[in-house]
Amino acid sequence: MTSPSGPHFSVQDIPFSHSGSWFGISPVVADKTYAEHLHLVSHQSGLHAVLRLVPTRADSEVQAIVSASPSVLIWADGPDRVELAYETVDTIRLRGQGLGMAIHAAHSTLSPFSGTYLYRDPVDGSHVYTDYGTGRRYRLTLLAGTATATGDQALGTGTRSVAVGRDGPWELAIEEFDSARAPYRSDLTFDQIVKAAEAEFTTFTDAVAPWRTAETPAAELAAYVLWSATVRPAGFVTRPAVLMSKHWMDKVWSWDHCFNALALADGLPELAWHQFRIVFDHQDAAGALPDSITHSEVLYNFVKPPIHGWALRQLRRRLHGLDRTELTETYEALARWTAFWLSHRRGPGEQLPHYQHGNDSGWDNATTFDPERVVQSADLAAFLLLQLRELTDLAAVLGRADDAARWTTIAGQLRATMLTQLWTGERFVARSAATGATWTSDSLLDLMAISLGDDLPAPVRAVLAERIASHLTAFGPATELPTSAQYEADGYWRGPIWAPSTVLIEDGLRRAGHTELADDISARFRTLCERSGFAENFDALTGAGLRDRAYTWTASAYLILAAAHVERSRAAQRSDQPAATL
Repeated sequence: MTSPSGPHFSVQDIPFSHSGSWFGISPVVADKTYAEHLHLVSHQSGLHAVLRLVPTRADSEVQAIVSASPSVLIWADGPDRVELAYETVDTIRLRGQGLGMAIHAAHSTLSPFSGTYLYRDPVDGSHVYTDYGTGRRYRLTLLAGTATATGDQALGTGTRSVAVGRDGPWELAIEEFDSARAPYRSDLTFDQIVKAAEAEFTTFTDAVAPWRTAETPAAELAAYVLWSATVRPAGFVTRPAVLMSKHWMDKVWSWDHCFNALALADGLPELAWHQFRIVFDHQDAAGALPDSITHSEVLYNFVKPPIHGWALRQLRRRLHGLDRTELTETYEALARWTAFWLSHRRGPGEQLPHYQHGNDSGWDNATTFDPERVVQSADLAAFLLLQLRELTDLAAVLGRADDAARWTTIAGQLRATMLTQLWTGERFVARSAATGATWTSDSLLDLMAISLGDDLPAPVRAVLAERIASHLTAFGPATELPTSAQYEADGYWRGPIWAPSTVLIEDGLRRAGHTELADDISARFRTLCERSGFAENFDALTGAGLRDRAYTWTASAYLILAAAHVERSRAAQRSDQPAATL
């Protein structure tokens, strides 16, 4: 039996999967729903639990202990165990010694439009489940031992299962495919499969986190969260993509992808570029980016904030292989995305763009939006300014002097209006796009204009830094002031700490000259992840992870901040070394 290496994790928090695969092994079988047993859960055509995996001995269920590393998942009961590993992105191998496994259809009822049908294939003797939810087949090929099927060709409601391991050691392959495939054959042993997975994950980790040290103890697990959430192109996912999670948040949202791109940029530039560009593959005729992309749908009912210029500026510093064609295509796509805000999100005579709903901001239910939802806000103006600055620079690189001058003029007008209409001298306000009425809140969103860094007047920077400091808990910046009457411990954007706001604030403060506060925020958030993992968000006062516990932008935020911290530390050490003497 194998002795797994790499970071160990709980499958209650992080699914066991493999880079490129559209399925994982997880107890999460629906939105925020945890099953008693682990399931094979596919993310093609939506999130669908397909097979329920139950360890057995003498046909009785065993309450085995489950452990996982990047290369192998283990059910153990004393010395007896079942092991599972990925042979390829669509094929897993299982073997057992002392324990068997009952592999059930996840749903007991088969209707003309739902459920899972089981039959034995006369071509090769394999057992095949065909699933209405995913529209795909799951073939079980016995490699050693014996198998017994229940519910072969059964209709309606009943048990459909394949039991293996009743009478000694056994081994099995399970494949996910579309309509047909040649009978399963493999010359690889189970141990070779595990070693290959270990090597692939190690290569990925060495690429994205070569800087990792004892001071960054969560780096390998962060890398696993990204690696295991990556899927190959399929359906509307046009490129290799890092999903936000292989739990229920199994989408690419049109700002989350920017943070994943930045985390991958130094070590895996091609994969990083795919992350940045994937949403632009679905840019609509108005220039809008989709709200989200999954295998089987693209949604445009909302958008997400225009942080893409901010992200592209950082990516261009780190991706040195971008050719003129790529830059031109990206420039034109970014220009259309910017024009969407300037044309479709500004009322007549208005300089400031507006959100139509909190969802457009990415801060769905932030208290900024309590009075009204159609809002002009400083964070939106700031992000658009950063995007205009990037367009100006790109236009100059591409020799488009007229474009550069036009973007500069627009940026100057937008900056002046933001400071005139939204800055009171003490704080930024939100403004009704319909009436011009203004209001304040205790949301951290009102302070996100710090992302402009040194493009803000020094007094404005100082006030924003002071107010951001008031949001700090032991774990980082709470999204609602903890003393606010509207603060909620698990209130989504009404209190919890989030990765994207932390990264944007840390970067803005650093460029604004408030480096000590930026260092403090980085340290607190890194410590939070090392303690509580990579949850979608965190209780700001206790540090507990909330919601989806395997969220890739949180893992990416950790990698971004940790890499920068290590780089600064090493630079400081070099500067402290005495000069060499002749």
